[in-house]
Amino acid sequence: MTTQFNPLNETTTPKVGELLNDWCTYLSAQRRLSDKTVASYMEDIKSFFDFLFQTFQKPADISLLEELTITDFRSYLAWRSQNNIDRSSVARGMSAIKNFFKYLMWQNVVKNKAVMAVRVARPKNHLPHPITPDQAREFLDYAFKMNKKEWAGWRDKALFTLMYGCGLRIAEALSLDVKDVSPVADILKIKGKGNKERLVPVLPAVKRALQTYLNHHPHPLPEYPLFIGIHGDRINPGVVQRTVRQIRETMGLPETTTPHALRHSFATHLLQNGGDLRSIQELLGHRSLLATQRYTKVTTKDMERSYQKAHPRAN
Repeated sequence: MTTQFNPLNETTTPKVGELLNDWCTYLSAQRRLSDKTVASYMEDIKSFFDFLFQTFQKPADISLLEELTITDFRSYLAWRSQNNIDRSSVARGMSAIKNFFKYLMWQNVVKNKAVMAVRVARPKNHLPHPITPDQAREFLDYAFKMNKKEWAGWRDKALFTLMYGCGLRIAEALSLDVKDVSPVADILKIKGKGNKERLVPVLPAVKRALQTYLNHHPHPLPEYPLFIGIHGDRINPGVVQRTVRQIRETMGLPETTTPHALRHSFATHLLQNGGDLRSIQELLGHRSLLATQRYTKVTTKDMERSYQKAHPRAN
């Protein structure tokens, strides 16, 4: 469902509101961005128009958008920072604004080159926090033990084995239906960000976990969600996150052990065992190799720790 902006919102004229809705449709239909991404862009845009309304004391119209200067855009960034918005959210917001203005220029509605001159401080590049292979094996064992219902235990073990064994995002795993894995094949087709499809190999351990779960699935019909909750609906990500939180507390793992940490562990363990960056990039579905190169820093840190610990002259 495409996110909509109320054209009668007091922060914009009806014409600008309609353009915002056209932009949302363009992002969904032609850019093929997910509903979640479009909704995030719209939240950022709403914040921008709130700022303009407070600053100029009138709804934003076409002429105002054309007359905005680089100082106005920088003032918006400062306003966001003063409201304790983190750096990555500020950067994402500016990206949304630039995207919207590019669309307006493409439509020959607004011409404003000032927005393209705005530079945002780069967000801090946080390193991924994988768990060790031994911790991953123990984690999967706990996934089965944490549930009182046997079928739910097999579900959680299959879900986390799939995420760790194939490097899936939580949304990618939870979007699967029974027909996508039944029968369990050697290759799995995954629809990732921007509806971009990729193929990932299914390891024997992942196949066994999926098949065992399918044998216990309460509703193993082709069109049914693969991972379901106790009421038969597609399981909510919040439920999965809560389960991970329970497991990490039981195991004494750090708070960085989230569902996404299983994907980080997949990439890090492949790299540590000789996997090449290009292949890992394809498996993860990263558009840029830069996103995948973060894992080389993790393995470098591991080597430094091993060196400091093992070398007789390290201390």
